[in-house]
Amino acid sequence: MKKLLIVVPGLLLSTIAFGQEFEEVKLDSIVQYFSEIKTATKRSFGLWDRDLYGNVILVDPSTRQLFSNNSGTDNSFIKYKNIYVGKLPDSVNIANTSLKWNGHTWAMVMLPLSKDYYARINLLAHELFHSVQSSLGFVQNNYESNHLDQQNGRIFLRLELEALKKAFDTDSQDKQNKHLTNALIFRRYRNSLFPGSAQIENQLELNEGIAEYTGVMISGRGKERTKKHFIDAIDSFFLNPTYVRSFAYNTTALYGYLLRLKHPFWNQNISANTDLTDFFIREFSIELPEDLASAAEGLAPDYNGNKIFAEEQVRADKIKEQIGLYYSLFVDQPHVILKFEKMNISFDPRNILPIADLGTVYPNIRGTDNWGILEVKNGALMSPNWDKITVSIPTKIEGQRVEGEGWVLQLKEPYALHRDELLNNYKLIKR
Repeated sequence: MKKLLIVVPGLLLSTIAFGQEFEEVKLDSIVQYFSEIKTATKRSFGLWDRDLYGNVILVDPSTRQLFSNNSGTDNSFIKYKNIYVGKLPDSVNIANTSLKWNGHTWAMVMLPLSKDYYARINLLAHELFHSVQSSLGFVQNNYESNHLDQQNGRIFLRLELEALKKAFDTDSQDKQNKHLTNALIFRRYRNSLFPGSAQIENQLELNEGIAEYTGVMISGRGKERTKKHFIDAIDSFFLNPTYVRSFAYNTTALYGYLLRLKHPFWNQNISANTDLTDFFIREFSIELPEDLASAAEGLAPDYNGNKIFAEEQVRADKIKEQIGLYYSLFVDQPHVILKFEKMNISFDPRNILPIADLGTVYPNIRGTDNWGILEVKNGALMSPNWDKITVSIPTKIEGQRVEGEGWVLQLKEPYALHRDELLNNYKLIKR
């Protein structure tokens, strides 16, 4: 274990063990990051009529080393210039998120940050919005739009985004209006195919979509950089294994940026009860045809439709096989069921896989609860109402540590795993 010696003018702090050496240049880079986002949020005060700068934690996932602009109630943090250095407890999951911890609400962002200034500010501002969104009247909802993992859901989302790219990539107002109209035709048609999907999508767009719009605006990229950012972001998004929890980063932010050209502070006229699709249709003065099916199918070839249809058919065939394997692993074969008591979860939203009424498989997920810590790197099945999680059968049990294929469970006393002699499944018990 290496040491970190921090020298503060007028004060020599003792050498502190932190697990690895952080040279002063790195600490000064962290100081710079906080200064950058503080300046950017102040400059963008008018966006929400408030300065979004607040408590921030930057954390190294490999070491759990943290850097913050507030020590909270932790007297063990070491101060360096205007930042604090400490270590995040194992009980706190690491993610780009907002969280309540150590007496405060924080925006947490994982290190390393992008070398690109605009990307850094975008991400930090996004998470800062999450840390204050309740005070702005927005509830944090992350409902899974599972229909976007079905073939037609994906097809007509991709077509919508292709139309939005073209709307953004033209200087002609008439052409922009045409592409916006077509994007909303694809959206409305998609929602008509999956009853109730409009409301589910809207919840995530009011949460992640508005946060991302905020990040884009505070980043200050300018017109040409913003155009490149959106086009690159959509092309990158198309490569994600699933869209169910990540689509809103692109849709709301892009509609919002285009609307800003007409109404700079449109975001101050919405609330947690706003239907964003209706709002954008009204604000853009869009008129949609009555026969959405004919319109959507007729327009598809203009937006790479033939290529999209072919790619999604190939994916659908592969997904059927993958779902069959997961069904066998978490239903047919012996498995472990962990019921939640007071859970805290972090995961990658880009590669999850919904499985009908059984729930959703998360390939990479970390959960903490009263019973301990679960770390999964090879798939776990989350129940639809998030009251339990299922992993494959254990391969090794040594005291309070349990291992399976691609997962590790560190149990706390007095919890233990109990095997059902009839079914060979395992469940948690208190001894």
